[in-house]
Amino acid sequence: MDLLISRGMQVSDRVRAKLYLGRLGYYRLSAYWYPFRQINAGAVTDNFVAGTEFSHSVDLYVFDKRLRLLLLDAIERIEVAFRVEIAQVLGLKDMRGHLNPQLLDGKFTRIGKDGRSRYDKWLENFRKLEERSNETFVEHYRKKYSGTLPIWIAVELWDFGLTSHLLEGLQFKDQQSIASKYGISAPTLASWLRTINHVRNIAAHHSRLWNKNLVDRPSLPKAGEAPTLDHLRADVFAQSRVYAGIAIIQYLMMFISPTSTWCKRLKSLTDRFPNAPRVHIQNMGFPKDWHLLPLWKTCL
Repeated sequence: MDLLISRGMQVSDRVRAKLYLGRLGYYRLSAYWYPFRQINAGAVTDNFVAGTEFSHSVDLYVFDKRLRLLLLDAIERIEVAFRVEIAQVLGLKDMRGHLNPQLLDGKFTRIGKDGRSRYDKWLENFRKLEERSNETFVEHYRKKYSGTLPIWIAVELWDFGLTSHLLEGLQFKDQQSIASKYGISAPTLASWLRTINHVRNIAAHHSRLWNKNLVDRPSLPKAGEAPTLDHLRADVFAQSRVYAGIAIIQYLMMFISPTSTWCKRLKSLTDRFPNAPRVHIQNMGFPKDWHLLPLWKTCL
């Protein structure tokens, strides 16, 4: 704490500051006071801009935590919905369609240079989850029926990664039959699920999210294909930040859970964005007056 003070950070409540440093850790909090560091000749220095308070970084940390929890709430609904979508598509053809490579895309089942296909790796990860499972419904099925789990039970063991990878491994016509329900193309949906999985992994591991640069950016629908997302096409910065992930989550939520209050809770959270120097909601990629865009009309 003395080191931070010597670098220009104001600490009005030393007891509270020591509590946060001891509970959260210096390094973890440093990600949230980074925006307040001075820049000299293009290089970030250790000193803080005038007016920087320790409470600014804590407020930003708390906002980020609430954002992660809110996004995980929506992502859970999306994950469950697409598990069911896959189960219905494959289950109509084979009650254990996830174990039948003939029902999947050839690129997904093709043997690679390492002697294994992407499907082999997917199946290995699924087997691990199945073997570790002590869920009551799994135990019941094994005792009553024996054998491998049908897909409508198996999907309950999948995580978001397994779900998104298998959806991408479906035959194109099956991918498209799912994507068309959401007014987009199969490649676009596959890209979106990769992005959402990326956001989910950040949130689930309690990492900084609020101004993150998206490594796995979502593909954008063609102009007019999903009109409520057209505003993203001309905003390169928004495409690269977490806003893009939040926007596609909202788009899917409008189909999956149209009566949810999730959007209103997002608006309420952003309204309470910390009042601190050099940080604002636009750092996340949110456009100016974003809540007035058609995508967010249910937030009002």
